Amino acid sequence: METDILVVVMVLAALAAGVFIGMVLRRKLSESKLANTRAAAEQMVVEAKKESDALIKEATLQAKDLILKAKESWETEARELRKEIQAQENRLQQKEENIERRSDAQEARKDELDKKEHSLKSLEGQLSKRDIETAQIIEEQRNQLETISGMSAEQAKQQLMDSMLSEARHDAARSIKQIEDEAREIADKKAKMIMAVAIQRYAGDYVAEKTVSVVPLPNDEMKGRIIGREGRNIRAIEAATGIDLIIDDTPEAVVISGFNPVRREVARISLERLIADGRIHPARIEELVEKAQSEVDESIREAGEQATFDVGVHGIHPEIIKLLGRLKYRTSYGQNVLQHSIEVAFLCGMMAGELGLNVKQAKRAGLLHDIGKAVSHELEGSHAVNGGDLARKYGEAPKIVHAIAAHHEDEKPDSILAILVQASDALSGARPGARRETLETYVKRLRDLEGIGTSFSGVTGCFAIQAGREIRVMVASDEISDAKAHMLAKDIAHKIENEMTYPGQIRVNVIRETRAVEYAK
Repeated sequence: METDILVVVMVLAALAAGVFIGMVLRRKLSESKLANTRAAAEQMVVEAKKESDALIKEATLQAKDLILKAKESWETEARELRKEIQAQENRLQQKEENIERRSDAQEARKDELDKKEHSLKSLEGQLSKRDIETAQIIEEQRNQLETISGMSAEQAKQQLMDSMLSEARHDAARSIKQIEDEAREIADKKAKMIMAVAIQRYAGDYVAEKTVSVVPLPNDEMKGRIIGREGRNIRAIEAATGIDLIIDDTPEAVVISGFNPVRREVARISLERLIADGRIHPARIEELVEKAQSEVDESIREAGEQATFDVGVHGIHPEIIKLLGRLKYRTSYGQNVLQHSIEVAFLCGMMAGELGLNVKQAKRAGLLHDIGKAVSHELEGSHAVNGGDLARKYGEAPKIVHAIAAHHEDEKPDSILAILVQASDALSGARPGARRETLETYVKRLRDLEGIGTSFSGVTGCFAIQAGREIRVMVASDEISDAKAHMLAKDIAHKIENEMTYPGQIRVNVIRETRAVEYAK
């Protein structure tokens, strides 16, 4: 037991000695590391101090360099600023000198103006005195003139104005006549040449139609067969064709009357075939009328196609071709409308060629200008406007449509093509023998022409000649001067245009004659 305790004590003593020794050793080791660390720290401090000194020196040098550069830049800017300030001072000094010079000049001018104003006031006073004196002298002379002439100033002024107005009118009329004569000399010469060439190159046929057709009969017994028992045959013919059948005392002839030429043609063909066949009864009448209607429709189409072929116009709508063919059975003042349309097409094309215009377009407009007459019995309004609407409906060009609608002034013509169609239409209708009128209409037109001519003052006589194409107006030479005669002719022409309807144109000739008669004794 004691031994164990002793051992334990020894062990504890050994442990204590070991701990003490370890502590001593650790302390010495710590002191050694601390000394090394201090030496390293001192070395680092020394090096850091060296580096900081180097950086401070470098920074100092850079700062000195920047200061030097900034000083140089500032000095340069200062020099430039001083130069600019100096230049501005020089300019300001020049401006001040200029302002001083201008001020001196203005002062001198003001003094001069003051002098002129003073002199003008003096002259104004003198002029006022002279105006008063002049007014007094004029008033005295006016009073003397009124006393001498027996007229007041207003009367004399009115007389002078009337005299000047009359003289101005006379001069204006003379100038107008001279200008129109010069223009007419050039324009008429060119227009007449173009129209003459067109007319010479074209010679159209003249075909006259009437509102009645006459069908010859082999004998008078045929009239009874046409009438039929209790008139049933004639009623069947009239009902099927829509025309009137006139059977009178005319030997061996039956008259077909109707305003629709197509129906009249159908009735004529049907009646001729009934007479040739000999079997005249209502059923046969209806059968032949139907066949004749088909043949006439085919004839209308062929006539339209032939017209387009003759004129050389292509690409026309089939419905317009049918309308053209129907014109074969229409007349205007006795002139066949289809022949008239073909003639207008040729005249229009030839005049367009003379003027260097589109010939095919002119022919097309001339050929189609009267297609409205093919439906004039079905539509209300002017045939020119209706024709333009039909042409537009079937795809014709706007120029063609306008030329058709404007050829009778229903629209204002605004193209050369429209004027050409107007001129060609007038040429075709106005040429001798182209159209005819009834006696009553003819006589009435001549009387109306002479009545218009004699309705003007100064006219001693008026005569319509050349079948109403010209009137000659005789005037009193002491009432109508040469200049007034020209104006009178224009007034008569305007009145004829406004009050009358006529084909073509009417020439107005005003004749003024002065005769001096003396006898030698």
